[in-house]
Amino acid sequence: MNYQNIDSRKQAFIFELDNVLYPEKDYLFQVYYLFSAMLEYTELIDAKQTTELMVNTYINEGKEFVFDRLKEKFNIDEKFRANLKHLLITAKLPLKLLLFQNMLTLLQDIVVDRKKIFIVTNGNPEQQLNKIKQTEWHGLEQYLTVYFTEESTPKPEPDIIDILIKDHNLQRRDLVMIENAEIDKLCAEASGIDCINANEFLL
Repeated sequence: MNYQNIDSRKQAFIFELDNVLYPEKDYLFQVYYLFSAMLEYTELIDAKQTTELMVNTYINEGKEFVFDRLKEKFNIDEKFRANLKHLLITAKLPLKLLLFQNMLTLLQDIVVDRKKIFIVTNGNPEQQLNKIKQTEWHGLEQYLTVYFTEESTPKPEPDIIDILIKDHNLQRRDLVMIENAEIDKLCAEASGIDCINANEFLL
């Protein structure tokens, strides 16, 4: 699917950030690398080993288990959990985050057609803003309007969509959400707006 396949009557597009516009792992893996470097410096634990364990845990079990597995295997002090949490929010990445190529093309097409782009994102606002600031937008950042759901009610509750509609004087029929999670799909349904799964563009 591409922009030309979308109903031309749509006036505004809503995107989540993680795993819709860019791969979340690109952020997390760089944070794991930075955290491992810090552990090597302070605890003399081989950074290559800890990075590898963190990445494998993310892939096989999920990000919520990453520190637990580190603690089990390397006997890392619990106090470092707070360090990882802080780094996940504030990290200055070695490399910029890159948009999925097809999503970059979609965003560019939307801008050329003078339609609106919104990022409506769940999660810690400081962390999500940190990701946005370190993404290579190719000049598109000036066309983005960002809403952090934690400042009202997180998705799947529709409150943030209602606020967005009111703020920008839009009709529900004008909107389409590009989603890649059940939470977003449920939010779109509760809001009475159309949605398209991101994989339609990515695959």
